[in-house]
Amino acid sequence: MKPTLVLVGRPNVGKSTLFNRLTRTRDAIVADIPGLTRDRHYGHGKIGLKPYLVVDTGGFEPVVKSGILHAMARQTLQAVDEADVVLFIVDGRKGLAPHDKIIAEQLRKTGRTILLVVNKTEGMQTSIITSEFHELGLGDPCAVSALHGDHIAELIDLALEDYPYEEDADAQQAKHPRIAIVGRPNVGKSTLINSLLGEERVIAFDQPGTTRDSIYIDFEYDQRSYTLIDTAGLRRRGKVLETLEKFSVVKTLQSIEEANLVILVLDAKEGISDQDAHIAGFILETGRALVVAINKWDSLDDYQRDVIKREFARRLAFLDFASLHYISALYGRGLKALMPSVDAAYAAAMAHIPTPRLTRAMLAAVNKQPPPRGGISRPKMRYAHQGGSNPPLIIVHGSMLEHVPATYRRYLENTFREVFGLKGTPLRVEFRTGHNPYADKKAPPPSEQEARRAHSRRRRNRKKYGR
Repeated sequence: MKPTLVLVGRPNVGKSTLFNRLTRTRDAIVADIPGLTRDRHYGHGKIGLKPYLVVDTGGFEPVVKSGILHAMARQTLQAVDEADVVLFIVDGRKGLAPHDKIIAEQLRKTGRTILLVVNKTEGMQTSIITSEFHELGLGDPCAVSALHGDHIAELIDLALEDYPYEEDADAQQAKHPRIAIVGRPNVGKSTLINSLLGEERVIAFDQPGTTRDSIYIDFEYDQRSYTLIDTAGLRRRGKVLETLEKFSVVKTLQSIEEANLVILVLDAKEGISDQDAHIAGFILETGRALVVAINKWDSLDDYQRDVIKREFARRLAFLDFASLHYISALYGRGLKALMPSVDAAYAAAMAHIPTPRLTRAMLAAVNKQPPPRGGISRPKMRYAHQGGSNPPLIIVHGSMLEHVPATYRRYLENTFREVFGLKGTPLRVEFRTGHNPYADKKAPPPSEQEARRAHSRRRRNRKKYGR
């Protein structure tokens, strides 16, 4: 079992910077803006043969009793309950703040092992900068610089000194699906994750833009392992004005590319918008398997539901390969059928189809409907094989395939999807024409003897035919 290190402290003391340093990633968004991190953010790290789990938390405001800051504080306390070691981070450049004393008192009551970390101490005398923090009564402070990496190794060694080495820490683990929850702001993405987990794992607040970073969450459902990725809402490009929101959008797009499957959450109350179509188009371009969930379905009457169904069929007709579910994330309705569709879509995206079966299916489709002529002859398709997965890529070999129109490509895609049951994943068909070895070669110039013979032949023809 990996020891868990939880990072706690006031807003803007460098918790996310230290998180990225400990995990050797750039998973957490870092900017000089207080209150940037809101949810718990998990990451894995390792020093030598010692692995560990790191949890980044939002700025701790224990005295606030309501609003988003209260929800952030509750998330922090839940993370502390899971901790083996709490790294209490303070700002060495701003010195000891009254808020630090309140946090120290709260942490002392938890009974967890606490290490006091004085951050932002680069270029300063350690003994002087840490002296005032002895007042907190949490032992000797550790002076570090998360930005420059100063004394980070010593900090990890100190935090893990009571935990043994794990020789099998790098044992290969079974791969499991990574599922990105994507949609416009305030459609219920975080609420859906909390309903699937059965706990308030991420902050779900009635305010657009509550989630700012992409949060990776491991969980088990029906004895299967998954990783859920809660993402920031994607607004239209013209609406994205703040630098922070631009970072969030980039992280969301990266999460879609890193995921195996995407659950696109739509808001039934707001209807199907152009932005929903843009998000769906990006998911389709990345080739990710897809499940569509229309949320807040319980708030509509029968007439409104019929309108939404017609609107979905009109605007998002290109998602006909995806499973569609009508859910209420707040009350947990319709979620039982959601995860089986996720499993089916993931299996389709990762499917490996033998070459003989693919070739037989292709030849049957060609016999049923041959490709149209491209000039004087018709394209010939000889065999097909799989070139990749997630999404499945089928490569068709033959001659004159550059003349195959896009409509026939879609015909083959639909045929392969139907024959092999590839429900829930995009499918790509690529044509490759055999290389003609003489296509780029020119005839060598005639020799002197061949030129004389050709000249004599032309003279005879002129005498014989008068030309």
